[in-house]
Amino acid sequence: MSQVIKRAYRYRFYPTTEQAGLLSRTFGCVRLVWNKALAERTRRYKDEGERTSYVDTAKWLTAWKQDEELSFLREVSNVPLQQCLRTQQVAFNNFFAKRARYPRFKSKRTARKSATFQNNAFTFRDGALKLAKTTDPLNIVWHRPLPQGVEPSTVTVSQDGAGRWFVSLLVEETVKPLPSTRAAVGIDAGLNHLVTLSTGEKVTNPRHERADRRRLAKAQKALSRTAKGSANRCKTRRRVAKIHARIADRRRDHLHKLSTRLVRENQALAIEDLTVRNMLKNRSMARAISDASWSQLRSMLEYKAGWYGRDLLLVDRWFPSSKLCSTPGCSHMNQKMPLNVRSWTCPQCGTLHDRDVNAANNVLAAGLAER
Repeated sequence: MSQVIKRAYRYRFYPTTEQAGLLSRTFGCVRLVWNKALAERTRRYKDEGERTSYVDTAKWLTAWKQDEELSFLREVSNVPLQQCLRTQQVAFNNFFAKRARYPRFKSKRTARKSATFQNNAFTFRDGALKLAKTTDPLNIVWHRPLPQGVEPSTVTVSQDGAGRWFVSLLVEETVKPLPSTRAAVGIDAGLNHLVTLSTGEKVTNPRHERADRRRLAKAQKALSRTAKGSANRCKTRRRVAKIHARIADRRRDHLHKLSTRLVRENQALAIEDLTVRNMLKNRSMARAISDASWSQLRSMLEYKAGWYGRDLLLVDRWFPSSKLCSTPGCSHMNQKMPLNVRSWTCPQCGTLHDRDVNAANNVLAAGLAER
């Protein structure tokens, strides 16, 4: 059955000098309002023991705009300022529900800057997007069209650490489930291979960060030699950010292609419920694990499976997928299985196992058993 989902389409755009100046001021005002509201919320709770609602912060914003020292807040659209207060309210709701940590202050040197405009602060007609307080539409590179007949409800403008400008349009669209299939696959995440499938296929780990590690180290070394606060330091920091952006873009593109293929080809996908955050505490493997980005792959599989009517089966992280023999009818389990052992022979049934393929088969069997 078709379902209506909210989906964001991100495009790169090239602002005029006027637009870049206005958006930069908007980013600064959003950061200022966030920090002032967060500081006042914290002080109010510590000194008076009272919680703060969004309505309270909206009243503070009105008062701040009347202050002559903060008169520049009136030069930008009021909608992104209100939206950042709504976002802060959601952050506090998540904190009190123990789903997230305490909200933090925004730094001026934050790599990514953004501002969100609701539909009363922009116009979108015939593919032309114009934001509030601007005279010309944004020069957007439409590398793919929006779904026919949809209208964006929210527009988020952002600038990353490399200085690139992006606009993200949130729309509601109807997604049809993919034709059902009997295929099911177990997925074992790894470092030598990004994933190993129960079919025996092994997907190469591109190691994007390792490929650019020398360039990155050279740029970071140059950054460490520049004087703090100098124009040359800003240029060098931008150079480092561009290398990081190149790594992240290539990694994201590869994971999108892989996750889409797996979801299209299989009705059920079984993966281990790994706690990557805890695994990153291993200093000898943290860099390689971060480069593999298993969490991002899992996130993509989750929402794409939900969109297209697929089943994502999570297997307990403590399940001994590598130690257990996957041969039907054999239940032998090894007591130990060091990482350097890449293949082993089952002493009970005599089957020669590839470590990763065996683990993927066990993950699939465990996932289907809990289905």
